[in-house]
Amino acid sequence: MNTTLSNGKTAKKHQNNPTAALTEKYPVKRGVIGYITYTLGMAASRLLISLKAEGTELIPKKTPYVIAANHETYVDGMWIGTYLPAGHFKHMSCIAAKDLEDQHGLIGRLIVKVGRGIAIDRFGNPIRGLILAKKKVDEGNILLVHPEGTRSMDGQLGEMKDGAAYIALKSKVPLVPVFIDGGYEVFNRHMKRPQPRDPVTGKKRQVFIRFGSPLYPADFEKARDMTQALTTWMENCYKTKRVPRAPVMPADDQ
Repeated sequence: MNTTLSNGKTAKKHQNNPTAALTEKYPVKRGVIGYITYTLGMAASRLLISLKAEGTELIPKKTPYVIAANHETYVDGMWIGTYLPAGHFKHMSCIAAKDLEDQHGLIGRLIVKVGRGIAIDRFGNPIRGLILAKKKVDEGNILLVHPEGTRSMDGQLGEMKDGAAYIALKSKVPLVPVFIDGGYEVFNRHMKRPQPRDPVTGKKRQVFIRFGSPLYPADFEKARDMTQALTTWMENCYKTKRVPRAPVMPADDQ
């Protein structure tokens, strides 16, 4: 009887306040499946490609903080998470497009689990999602955001939106810039499966994860100003890329 009443009250509360239901649902629990997927994914990554990181000493030792990274592959978050300080990965969550949960099949659902996704409707009003994400940072979660909003269409940098900076400023936490270099050649959005080796040389492809110095809220008055600093850093990283950007055709066309 008590359980029924309790469930009824909970359902009524969620009906009157949809954000309450989202607060309880997100971040998605990583669980056993998420950890197994992460372990297998990283084992495959280390076996099949040359994966390296630089600037890891710049990552804050204390949580929470926001990570802002360019977006080249489905698995950028997995690669970034593996280089965080000990104990930080379990607190890492990510902003994920709502359609990733229900329109990208099994791989989409697994990515949401591994990344402890917080869904945002990128085709609707994102404000509710940003408010929810900010709340989760306030609760102690590390938050990964891709300011471009989607994976690169052509390997170039996209426009950086203000969401990551907005959350960092409102939550008064550092914003850590991260540049993925070489991921587009391995597994871009046009590929049905990864291409871990260069088709010409047969060698493992290289991917570098570059962490930058944190941007601190005290140094910026507006989210737009912080986003501009992030954009400048990203553009400089792109200009000094270590992996040449070569045209990449879909896997079935090679």
